[in-house]
Amino acid sequence: MELRITNCNNFFKIKGVLNKNSLAIFNNEFKDIFNRVSTLTISIEDVKSMDRYGVKALAELHNEAVLKKKNMAIVGVGSKGLYDHFKSNVAA
Repeated sequence: MELRITNCNNFFKIKGVLNKNSLAIFNNEFKDIFNRVSTLTISIEDVKSMDRYGVKALAELHNEAVLKKKNMAIVGVGSKGLYDHFKSNVAA
């Protein structure tokens, strides 16, 4: 399944597989996003699977939001790997 990203205002919905092969689509969509918006919400409800490259891409986007003092939320029941990544970073 391919990766599709749709948006309305500052709400982005990711559907499909976020992995090494689809990373270019993700990066292209969110390139310089925080120069355009101050608040970003990403739904991962329809993400079928995500590898470590997908988790890393979302983590890097989150880090960029923190550095630029922007608001970012990831919503939806998604990848356990992503949940574990952010849970471990908060605990550390």
